[in-house]
Amino acid sequence: MASSAPVKPLSVSEQLQQLNAARKIVLENPTYYDRIVKGILPIIGPSSPVELRRWGADFLAESLGTPALSTRDKENLTVSILETLRSLVENPNEDRLVLNASILAAASAYSVVVRWIIHNSYHIESWEHILAIKSSILRIWDTAVTPVKICCIKFVQRVVLAQTASNGLGPNYNGLDVSLSMIPAGHPVLDPRLLEAEAAGLLDRMLSVLQDNSSDALLVDATLNLLSILIRTRPSTSNRITNVVLNFNPLKLANSPMTPRNKVLIRSMEKTTRMLLLHLLKRDPNNQLTPRIQQHIDRLVRSRAEIFDEANRKRALVEQPQAGQGDAKRQKVDGAVPQLQIPPLAPGPQSLAAVFTLTQNLGLQAFDVTQVPIGFASRISVRALAGLDQQLLDQAINGIRGRLTTLQTTVVPTQPPVMSAETSPLGVEDDDDDYEPNFYAAEDTEQILNKLDTAPPEIPPEQADEENTLAPLGQFQLPPPPLLDPDTANKIGQVTASRIFGPLTVLEEPPARKQRAGINRLAASTYDRDAWLTLITRLATRSTAGLESNGTVKKEELDQPRVAINNMIREMLYNYILEDWRRRIEIAVAWLCEEWYNDQLTKRSQLSDAPLYYETWALRLVDGFISFATAQDKVLTRFLAEIPELSPALLGRLKSLCGDPTTVQLALTTLLYMVMMRPPVKEIALDTVAAIWLEYEDARPLAAKYLVKFRPGFIEAQKAIVEGGNGNGTPAVAT
Repeated sequence: MASSAPVKPLSVSEQLQQLNAARKIVLENPTYYDRIVKGILPIIGPSSPVELRRWGADFLAESLGTPALSTRDKENLTVSILETLRSLVENPNEDRLVLNASILAAASAYSVVVRWIIHNSYHIESWEHILAIKSSILRIWDTAVTPVKICCIKFVQRVVLAQTASNGLGPNYNGLDVSLSMIPAGHPVLDPRLLEAEAAGLLDRMLSVLQDNSSDALLVDATLNLLSILIRTRPSTSNRITNVVLNFNPLKLANSPMTPRNKVLIRSMEKTTRMLLLHLLKRDPNNQLTPRIQQHIDRLVRSRAEIFDEANRKRALVEQPQAGQGDAKRQKVDGAVPQLQIPPLAPGPQSLAAVFTLTQNLGLQAFDVTQVPIGFASRISVRALAGLDQQLLDQAINGIRGRLTTLQTTVVPTQPPVMSAETSPLGVEDDDDDYEPNFYAAEDTEQILNKLDTAPPEIPPEQADEENTLAPLGQFQLPPPPLLDPDTANKIGQVTASRIFGPLTVLEEPPARKQRAGINRLAASTYDRDAWLTLITRLATRSTAGLESNGTVKKEELDQPRVAINNMIREMLYNYILEDWRRRIEIAVAWLCEEWYNDQLTKRSQLSDAPLYYETWALRLVDGFISFATAQDKVLTRFLAEIPELSPALLGRLKSLCGDPTTVQLALTTLLYMVMMRPPVKEIALDTVAAIWLEYEDARPLAAKYLVKFRPGFIEAQKAIVEGGNGNGTPAVAT
């Protein structure tokens, strides 16, 4: 029997090629993350080559940070890699790049593990692994190099976020925003008091970089960039962080020699500090620390100007060429007015610009002032005249007046040229021998008048000169415009659509609540924000009504797909609403009302192939709102109650809120409101509640309460199906 040949092990480069191919697969299809991550864990351990460990640590950080995985998939993935991650972090001789990626992976994993332990307190092993990882990272933090310290600061920020109470107003990031308020009382593993105390100590350690006025710009900038989300979502830390930032002096290095390196460091720290404070003012203008923050920003701006604006500084005395001659020649004479030197005009004809030009600088004389915008030129003129000395202005006026007087006195009146008697024509011939008198009878007055009547009209001399001048020019034609290709037309359409939203930045909000005029209101009746938004929604919904078709259209050669102008406006209106969707919920309702009205007109027009937009954009808006919704967002209920039509797909979107325990009540309360206040969609809403009861175990108690009242017998029927059907103790999921 022939023995099989031994398999040759793959080299490191060949393994990296296979690993890169696996990475491409998961980027195309995220469902393979779990399988590939578990497959690479044995080859990226501490005993593996450093190249494989670098790739593996980087891939783990990428896998834990991807938004493509659901919360449940990410929890399963995180729990499976904790042991490998712990071995990489605890290795005392680990490579710096491997350590960077491992710490970033741990930062992404910490909140997921805390959420996992909250709902699965029996899995003590996962909590022990993450505690060991946290201890190792905190030990590394003090002695590591700067890049590793930055990763440690990021990890500490995620720990503070997970171990402090949230305000409940920020986005939940699909349930990944874990906070101390999610831990129930009496949890067997997690003690909220100990976790909050540890978070306070870590926050103080994180802020020590600012409290010590560190000159390491990388650490300072990294710390400042990570403080914004803590201030916004963790109110218990905002005052402490803000006071530390206000006491931090980013211009401390200005006392040392101003080398180019120090200048770059000072500019970086000052700008990062100023941007953070400006962000705080913009996010919360009514904060009690707002006056102090504004004063600190002004102080930073003035100090930076004093340090870096060297052009405004006077030279030192020793640098002046006349320093050795004493101060006698540089004494300022109070009250002395400098004399303005106005050069006389050159001989010959002069233009009006030359008469009023006072400077002798050729560059200024050649400058085309018409290129300066009128508003900018007017501001410059006003400021220049306001700071101009009155005596200098009088000298300039007198100089211009003298030039005009000189021009008037030097102008010589036009006289006919003097003709020489010897060369001038006499108008008569010298030879009078051929003179023959006219013996014809002279014309009488009547004959002369008849000739004048029949003669062509005389042309004035000015008109005759003009006709003679324009005659040889011929007919003038403008050149034909360049051809407009579809791609250019599409780009111009996008620019046009974006400019429609420009007035919204300057238009004021309506003064108070006013009664809506209905669907037939005039869009341009008042020049305010509501009127302009009505105009935008009409352009998006009615501008191409009756002109669109889903049928096949004859396409030219090399024709590319283009987006219609109304769809461009719809996309920009969608982004405008999502920027501040809680305050702009009325705009979303008005837009969908216009879309629904336009769809109804389209259906009545008997255009079977015309597209309908209401359902598409209503689903997009609901998806956008739900991704940022919190338990306090009752505006979502108001939005669904006011839009003109609800479908099973629209109400089915509320099921995704039940994946987060904090938003289960919002979803079911919204559906209860639909059942009670919108009878046409009562059955659709109850079907959605039933689907939630079947799919989400955390939502069953509240969903069962509503089903018992409005759909009695449903729960008993499902239990009967379970007992008589599969028998595994879980309700059958409706399909």
